[in-house]
Amino acid sequence: MAQAGPSNPPRRKAGKNVEPKVKAKKVKKMSEAKTIAALEQAALHFEPPAGLEAFSELPISELTKRGLKRAHFVKMTDIQAKSIPVSLKGKDVLGAARTGSGKTLAFLIPALEILYRRKWGPQDGLGALIISPTRELAVQIFDVLRSIGGYHSFSAGLVIGGKNLKDESERLARMNILVATPGRLLQHMDQTLGFECDNLQVLVLDEADRILDMGFQRTLTALLSHLPKSRQTLLFSATQTQSVADLARLSLKDPVSVGIDLTNTEGATPKALEQHYVLCELDKKLDVLWSFIKSHLQTKTLVFMSSCKQVRFAFETFCKMHPGIPLLHLHGKQKQMARLEMFKRFTSMKHAVLFATDIAARGLDFPSVDWVVQLDAPEDADTYIHRVGRTARYESAGKGLLLMLPSEEEGMVAALKKKNIEIQKIKIKGSKTQSIANQLQKLAFQEPEIKYLGQRAFVSYLRSVYLHKDKSIFKVDELPVKQFAESLGLPGVPKIKFLSKELAKKKKNASREVAETLPPARPEPEEASYEAYESSEGESDGEDEDASAEAGTSEEKPVRVRTKYDRMFERKNQNILSEHYNKLVDHDAEDSDDDFITLKRADHELEGDAALEPDDFTSKRKARLAASKKAIAKSGPRGHKLVFDDEGVAHELYELQSVADVFKDADDAREAGRVFAASERGKLQQADVADKAEAKEKKREKKRKRKEREREGDEYDSDDGDVAMGPTVAAPSDDDGYVSPEFDLSSGSDDESEFERPPTKKTKTIAPTRTAASTLEEEEELALQMLRSRR
Repeated sequence: MAQAGPSNPPRRKAGKNVEPKVKAKKVKKMSEAKTIAALEQAALHFEPPAGLEAFSELPISELTKRGLKRAHFVKMTDIQAKSIPVSLKGKDVLGAARTGSGKTLAFLIPALEILYRRKWGPQDGLGALIISPTRELAVQIFDVLRSIGGYHSFSAGLVIGGKNLKDESERLARMNILVATPGRLLQHMDQTLGFECDNLQVLVLDEADRILDMGFQRTLTALLSHLPKSRQTLLFSATQTQSVADLARLSLKDPVSVGIDLTNTEGATPKALEQHYVLCELDKKLDVLWSFIKSHLQTKTLVFMSSCKQVRFAFETFCKMHPGIPLLHLHGKQKQMARLEMFKRFTSMKHAVLFATDIAARGLDFPSVDWVVQLDAPEDADTYIHRVGRTARYESAGKGLLLMLPSEEEGMVAALKKKNIEIQKIKIKGSKTQSIANQLQKLAFQEPEIKYLGQRAFVSYLRSVYLHKDKSIFKVDELPVKQFAESLGLPGVPKIKFLSKELAKKKKNASREVAETLPPARPEPEEASYEAYESSEGESDGEDEDASAEAGTSEEKPVRVRTKYDRMFERKNQNILSEHYNKLVDHDAEDSDDDFITLKRADHELEGDAALEPDDFTSKRKARLAASKKAIAKSGPRGHKLVFDDEGVAHELYELQSVADVFKDADDAREAGRVFAASERGKLQQADVADKAEAKEKKREKKRKRKEREREGDEYDSDDGDVAMGPTVAAPSDDDGYVSPEFDLSSGSDDESEFERPPTKKTKTIAPTRTAASTLEEEEELALQMLRSRR
């Protein structure tokens, strides 16, 4: 610390300098208040002129203008020029514009300006909330917000999931502007303490139709219930659907519809977009895609597919075939960091191919995309508009190519015409198309993972076609399933469970329709229905069947009346009688178109019933199965083996003898026990003698080896040449693990062995200073302990 000297100026009183600073702060606050008030009045009374183009002409703050200028935003687009003046007045806006028209700035600028005019600070909490359908679009909005709002003092945050919830919760309470996806936002509203939206000023719903299409309708309804009603809502979408209109009616108050008319051709798709489609069989799609990529290596292409499994299969296989251009893939099953990495890489690349699902179809701004190839037909015309909107953005040009199956052409072209979208049909030269079926088959044979991905891609594509609502376009029954499996390199057609369930569902619905056409029940339904059931069953295999076949379809079969028991058995959630019901139903019988709802009795036997003859069964197949050796061995009586004695009397194989036969009386039993104990005791003594002899032999061998080492001059040599060595105790790690309780303490042994073992490491040398008596007691105690542990 510096010491005060004579050169230091004298201290001034604190009160003399405080007053000018306070006055400067007051003047600054007053000038800011006047500026904000003037800005408020200018925004309320602003009427946009006819030729409004520049952002500098808008009644916005200088901080926002500086941010726009730094981000190189100078001229406004059509949707921006129409919506921003309305939003600055505090009114709810329902905005509609084609993709790539600049809707992001249309709601970010009003959000910044409204918070600035209301002097929003960190202590005021959340002021603006922007909800996006996908994580990639949320990241893009947040980047634009940071680029134009850098001169403001607001704190902004991004909540999109895929990250630690606790880390997000700690920073969430300090956010003034929040960009989020619906699911993660609702999770924070329900679980994060201190996160409140009571003072929310602006709510923005970007790509509202996509939010609803992705299944977030209930989530969005729950979010709106947490938000205050006294707020300004800005709703933007590229397509106006009935669900969007319902959402606007529920969440917006007297909204102003802003944007272009999407019913004309110019508004639906960009003007500079060339749109084409080709007819292609399902098993030729990958060939066409591969040939397209090989012939467009110097372009930036975005390929859309129906499911995540297809994207991964195409990416993995094409990467192994090396087309000569970077390949990327983007789908919803990826982790958050991988998705962001793919998004950034494709944005920065000049030439690349991105395989993606519809997750990349909404709002994402990929610069300089030359081609948008839709390998699979879109779900509807709105999805087509969003897909092709990834190219020809703003004033740039682009091309779109749609691959359609012959069964999809009529319905899809009609759906596009309803949106006033004219798409031209072109043909692909067969000589320019390269077949890759053999390469895919080789990959599936060499790598089981590729085969597994192909199976998943096969099933997922069929499921996507099956789940599409417009059945005039998507007809799963007309798909060449076998050829499609071969084109993926699969050796056979995978099982499709959901199609078999659909067939069962159709049969169930058909049975209900037949039941509805039946006449009403008679006075005694149970008895009548049972009699009709028995009679129809008895006459099914007789001459009447042949007669009815000759008569043709004019003769009607007897109608069986449904009873309450039949309805009880048809219940899917019935658990009590399910086992009995399975016995009644003939599952193995071949179904026919005429009597697939007929209930037949199974061939189970009851107790006391005689064996059934072949004629008693419901079918010849059942009779043959029942008469087979396997069925007889399974359900017939179990035999047992008998043993005959010398007199020819039969006995059981394991027949127990009585005690009276074995022992004549109790004394004989005791004597036999004593004899047995004595014999066993003798055996133990003999074994003990043998064990002791073996242990003594081992001790002698060890002493012989010790004497041999002494003669060789080991570390035990003394100065006078005598050997001073105590007795050694063998550790329990000898060859057989046995330790004798007897220890020979003599200094040596004359016994020699022909073979010598290496010296044992686990030997303990006992000092020779101990007495013989104490050493013997210790050795005996040690031996007993080792014997106990050995047992």
